[in-house]
Amino acid sequence: MKMIPADPKQFKPADYKSSVKPVWCPGCGDHSVLLAFQRALAELALPPEQVAVVSGIGCSSRIPAYTNCYGFHGVHGRSLALASGLKVARPDLTVLVASGDGDGFSIGGNHFLHACRRNIDLTYIVMDNRIYGMTKGQPSPTTEPDWDTAIAPGGTGLSPFHPLVIALASGANFIARGFSGDIGGCAKLVVEAVRTPGFSFVQILSPCVTFREDQQKGWKNLVHNAVVPETDDPARAARRLMTDDGFNVGVLYRGKRQPYQPEPLADLDPSHLESEFAI
Repeated sequence: MKMIPADPKQFKPADYKSSVKPVWCPGCGDHSVLLAFQRALAELALPPEQVAVVSGIGCSSRIPAYTNCYGFHGVHGRSLALASGLKVARPDLTVLVASGDGDGFSIGGNHFLHACRRNIDLTYIVMDNRIYGMTKGQPSPTTEPDWDTAIAPGGTGLSPFHPLVIALASGANFIARGFSGDIGGCAKLVVEAVRTPGFSFVQILSPCVTFREDQQKGWKNLVHNAVVPETDDPARAARRLMTDDGFNVGVLYRGKRQPYQPEPLADLDPSHLESEFAI
């Protein structure tokens, strides 16, 4: 379990807000996810200098600039590799990763699988709008096969990627889904994810109002609380997730795996390494 200060009232959401103004489209669900981030960190009472927010490329990946914490805006699809290295080297930090469905499940898909498998103690939050919002609305790995667009007339015809099933099969220790229209609910999920040891994965359905106007009202009417309680049984969770309609929200799985954390190399003197490269 991560160390949490004793006094939970010493921080406010505004303490985690940077001076950079978000440039997302008005109405984008990512605005709400940012507020959920700030509320969650305040509830966890984590000093900003003890938090690192890592991201890749995409609309969602702008979040590090909007938070008053340490941040790293990495290259496309590599946020989990960066975050894993950071957490292993600095286990004292609370590491959160912000991503999108394209960044996380397409070019970053391989890193996603192995981050789940390694079960390093970090939290992965994916804002899923089922489209590439930053690059003019191409279908993403989670886009429905029959979603018709000028870029993919008639739809892709491809079976969509199911990130929660993949996360469970790959070894993630905490799996949840939220909806950006419920800021309080998303903040609660982030808190639960951070407090659960190991690799925590939170998918947040975050509508794209520019290229998928159907999502804004449609998803609000479709999301619903999971009808069965969370489970720590992978077999039961697998049956539950395989029959999931994609709009169940809440904690869906909380496992018992111990997180991976190698012993840090204390008092390492790099001089012997430098000598090996001397000309």
